[in-house]
Amino acid sequence: MLPIIAVVGRPNVGKSTFFNRLTGTKDALVADFSGLTRDRIYGHMSHQSLEAIMIDTGGLVHDHGDLSAVIQEQTKLAIEESNLILFLVDARQGLLSNDQEIARQLRKENKPMILVVNKTEGTNREESAAEFFALGLGEPNCVSALRGDYCDPLKEQIFELLQSNIDEVRRVELPESTTSIALIGRPNVGKSTFINSLLKEDRLLTQNKPGTTRDTIHVDFKYHSRELTLIDTAGIRRRKNIHQTVEKFSIVKALQAIELSDSVIVLIDGVEGITDQDASLIGLVLQNERALTIAVNKSDALDEDQLEALKRAIDRKLRFVNFVDVNNVSARENENLDAVLSSAISAADVALKSVPTKEVSKLIEHLVLTNPPPSIQGRRIKLKYAHQGGNQPPIFIIYGNQTDKLRKSYQRFLANQLRKHFGFWGTPIRLEFRNSSNPYSEKKNKLSTRQRRKRKRIIRLRKKRKS
Repeated sequence: MLPIIAVVGRPNVGKSTFFNRLTGTKDALVADFSGLTRDRIYGHMSHQSLEAIMIDTGGLVHDHGDLSAVIQEQTKLAIEESNLILFLVDARQGLLSNDQEIARQLRKENKPMILVVNKTEGTNREESAAEFFALGLGEPNCVSALRGDYCDPLKEQIFELLQSNIDEVRRVELPESTTSIALIGRPNVGKSTFINSLLKEDRLLTQNKPGTTRDTIHVDFKYHSRELTLIDTAGIRRRKNIHQTVEKFSIVKALQAIELSDSVIVLIDGVEGITDQDASLIGLVLQNERALTIAVNKSDALDEDQLEALKRAIDRKLRFVNFVDVNNVSARENENLDAVLSSAISAADVALKSVPTKEVSKLIEHLVLTNPPPSIQGRRIKLKYAHQGGNQPPIFIIYGNQTDKLRKSYQRFLANQLRKHFGFWGTPIRLEFRNSSNPYSEKKNKLSTRQRRKRKRIIRLRKKRKS
C-alpha cells in the first residue's frame, strides 16, 4: 500500500509550490476526464522503484480569527492519517508563533518527520536554518521550491526515511485465487452497513456519523462458491473547520483501496444525490483502470419521481461512464445487494477476458472500411492490424501509419466499438497506437554490373545533350 506524506505548515510558506515541485507537476489532478471537476487533491512522488502519495494540507488556515485551535486540529489530522510529516517553514519571515504551535504538537507524536525551510533562494543557507533549530525537530533542510534548489537531495532523504520502516512502504498482498472488491464512497453513505448486510452480521462498526471506520478493513467470504475479499475504505472523522482536509484524506484512502482491488463499487447517497466528490471518486477508478460498478444507496427513502430525477442527474453528470452498471440499493433493508455484487464480479471477469488477434484485426479492418479515420492535411491515416496486448484493463494495440495524429474522437469511437462488439462492459479499455515500420526503409537495392554500366551511359548522354 502506498505510504502517505503530508505537507504541514502555516499559510504562505509555499506549500503548494513545494508540493508541485516534489510531485513534478504544475497541478496534481484526481482525474482529467470530460465531465469531471479539476481539483488539485493529491500527487504521486516517486524515487527509483519507490512511490508515495503526497498531500497538500494547504488552504485551510486564514489570516483572521483565532488560529491556534484550527492549526492544532489540522496538525492532529495530518499526524493521524500520514506515514511521514514534512513540516514547512518560511526562511524570509523567520520563526513565528504559529510555527512554534505546530511544532509543539509534532513533538508530542511518535511520527517520522522532516523540517523543511523554504524560500532560501538568495540567502545564506546556514543562517536561514539557524533559528529553526529552536523548534526541536532535528536539522532543518533548506530548499527553494520556486527554483528547485536542494529538492532532489530532500526526496532521497524522504524515501530513505520511508524505507527504514518497510512495512509502511510495501504493498499488501492478497491471495491470487481471491477476487478483491473495494467499496468506496463519501463519508456516511453506508459502506459498512452494505458489507454487514452482505455478510448477514455486524462485522464492521456502523454509526450514523461519518468516519466510524478507522482503518482499511479486508473481509473474506464466499459468494456462490466464489472466493471474495471486500475492502472497506477507511473513514475520516470530521472535525470542525477542516472539512477540506477531511475530503483530501478521504480521496487518498479510496486511492489505497482501489490500488488493492480487481473491481470497485462506488457507493452514492441517493438522498443527497450525485456530487462532485462522487464524480471525482469515479474518476479515480477510471484513472487507475479498474473495473467499476455504481450503487445508489438509500433508494428506499425515495419515491418514484425522486428516483427518476436522480436517474436523469446521474445520466447527465456521469455520462463519461455509460459503460457501467448503476443499481439502486438499500443497504439497511438488504435490497438489491446481490445485483451489485454480481455486477462487480462480472466486471472483474470481463477485465480479464482475452480476444483472438484474428477477430480484433477483422473488426478494425471493418471499422476502417465503413467509417475511415479523418485525413490529416490531405493524407489518409491507415490502420492496418491490431491485437490485444494485455488484461485488467483490456489493452488493444493498433498498428498503422500516422497513428499519433489520430483524433481523440475517433479513438473513442474505436474503444466504444471494441467494447460493444466484444462485450467489455464495466471496465475501462486502453488503446495503444503504434506506427508500423517499413521493413525496406533501411535497405538499398544493389545494382548489378550491367545496371551500373547502363546508368553511366545514361548519365553521359544527359551531359552531352546539355552541352
